Amino acid sequence: MKILIKFLLLVFPLTMNAQVQSEVSLIKYEDLEKHLQQSKDKFVVVNFWATTCAPCVKELPHFIEVNKEYSQNPDFKMLLVSLDMARDKQKVLNFIKTKNLNAEVVILDDVKRMNTWIPRFQKDWEGEIPVTLFYKNGEKVFFKNGEMSLQELKTAIEKNYK
Repeated sequence: MKILIKFLLLVFPLTMNAQVQSEVSLIKYEDLEKHLQQSKDKFVVVNFWATTCAPCVKELPHFIEVNKEYSQNPDFKMLLVSLDMARDKQKVLNFIKTKNLNAEVVILDDVKRMNTWIPRFQKDWEGEIPVTLFYKNGEKVFFKNGEMSLQELKTAIEKNYK
């Protein structure tokens, strides 16, 4: 049953534009890859973060503000990929509610294979967070390692979105 629910969440993603999600999926790298492929007709902003990462927590309000700004655009999607441990799922859910995260959040529960999937996103990425990527038409068009200010994020989206 859990597998079916996870599959349905990946195939029929919930729209999290105006509301805070009440559940968060634990996914593996392959699930994330499929999720991104299913969104290939959209401009996708992906942010890797964790509740224990101070720069991540500091920049998240910028992502939420941008997501609100673009929420009416059907070809825009934001995905916040938590690298918190699976055992911290409730902590992530509480964080989502406390911070009113209005973008879709998933937990990438694939720590044992980090050295395999990290270079698939960016060859020179060593796994530090926060990291932000943009995908347009299924292709990566932007990679930023490190914290982003609101202005940096908006400028990068404006440059790559159109």
